Amino acid sequence: MTLGTLDRKTAILGAAGVAAILLLRFVVLADRSPEVVTVSESVPMAEKRLERLRQIAATVPGKEAVMRLAASELESREKGMLKAETSAQAQAQLQDMLHRVGQLNGIDIRGVEDARVRLLGNDYGEASVTVRFSCLIEQLVNLLAALAAQPELVSTNQIQVNGGPDKNKVIQVRLTFSGVVAKKLAQEKKAGSGL
Repeated sequence: MTLGTLDRKTAILGAAGVAAILLLRFVVLADRSPEVVTVSESVPMAEKRLERLRQIAATVPGKEAVMRLAASELESREKGMLKAETSAQAQAQLQDMLHRVGQLNGIDIRGVEDARVRLLGNDYGEASVTVRFSCLIEQLVNLLAALAAQPELVSTNQIQVNGGPDKNKVIQVRLTFSGVVAKKLAQEKKAGSGL
């Protein structure tokens, strides 16, 4: 070995040693204690935060009371919705109501021309049926009044009245009758519509 090679190896080992010591000092054994905040800065801030949390906690019983009141009001309003598991059942309830109220007023309402369920706003659905029948104008007025008096959330959507040359003044009526249902019924997929 020559003197130049030995000095070079010693210099490399010395530099590696210094690098290892610096690595240990500043990376591995570094002082990682969190920065200390002075007492005068943290106590008032903590007191303000505590006061704000107390104010928020004090409003919770009032908000719960408002929530209970809103839930009971919603329940009373939704009491008139048509209770059905499927859209066909909701439409059958509407047909039955039309048939029953029509029979009480001397009108024979049997067949259904059209039946649909669609979304009504963001939270509900609307089931509707369209029927045709013949009656006197007084019977129609009584039918509409009786339908409006039903406890369910129902209404007449569309009504078309045609008169004729009949001396008894019998009119032809096309009536679309609707009721409020759950949103899930309006989102049902029709069987066989996957094509």
